[in-house]
Amino acid sequence: MRRARSALEAVNLDAVPTEPTEADRELLYRYIEAFERYDVDSLVALLHEDATLSMPPFELWLQGIPDIRHFLAAIEVEGDRDRVIEVAANGCPALAVYRPASPSGMLEPFEIHVLEIADGRIVTIHAFLEPALFPVFGLPPIPEPISD
Repeated sequence: MRRARSALEAVNLDAVPTEPTEADRELLYRYIEAFERYDVDSLVALLHEDATLSMPPFELWLQGIPDIRHFLAAIEVEGDRDRVIEVAANGCPALAVYRPASPSGMLEPFEIHVLEIADGRIVTIHAFLEPALFPVFGLPPIPEPISD
């Protein structure tokens, strides 16, 4: 316990980022643009060659651009249907995805993507398929209408 306490005392908690950097946000915006169009080629172009993708609560874990590309291409998603909102999680850029859940087209919380970034590339995508997380991020059950 003494070693743990001294190790914790040595950590500069002010140095731990609580918000993504501007460069990380720029990469997030490029990810959002590609995701909203569901442009698989543009999405994987943002990834580090050893990138990983996980989808809690499922036991899915993929590594490398070929496996991630194959998985994303196999999902039948129409572009321009989702509404995406930028958020942050543990100092990482993240996005909340609202998706039409019925024929009415009503948008509902769908998933949260948390992106880990290194050297200007996405190294990890954690896609949490857990709508119950939306209130944790202060997100509404229905997204605000887009104003022109």
